[in-house]
Amino acid sequence: MMAEQSIDDFLAMPQRKLVVAKKDIDLRQNNQNEIFILVVQESRGSAGGRGGGSGSRKIDKVIAFTCSNGNCNKYFETFDPEKIDQFEIPYSAVAMDIRLSTGEQMVVQGLVDPDFINKYRDLMNNL
Repeated sequence: MMAEQSIDDFLAMPQRKLVVAKKDIDLRQNNQNEIFILVVQESRGSAGGRGGGSGSRKIDKVIAFTCSNGNCNKYFETFDPEKIDQFEIPYSAVAMDIRLSTGEQMVVQGLVDPDFINKYRDLMNNL
């Protein structure tokens, strides 16, 4: 049996992803947080972002973690395209500094937005 991937593993993946969090992400702290990772499908032939927003951002996996007391637990994961299509893609995502539990600092595409998190949670409860 494969070991469950940690949130550090998901955040450090080289694959493109959008990260939506309730608060700034610093996994060394014991603060409470909720983090959604929307993994972007690697589409062939799309060399970087297209101007005018015409490039498609297709999400092929959604993973959600809840963090408290220094532990982050995955509580949701789906590969189902019908479910994924219901998740609003945060086009306002920006370069976001995060800190992994090792203390390593990295930059991901994402945003801190409690309203987005609440929308996602409501959506999950209705899937």
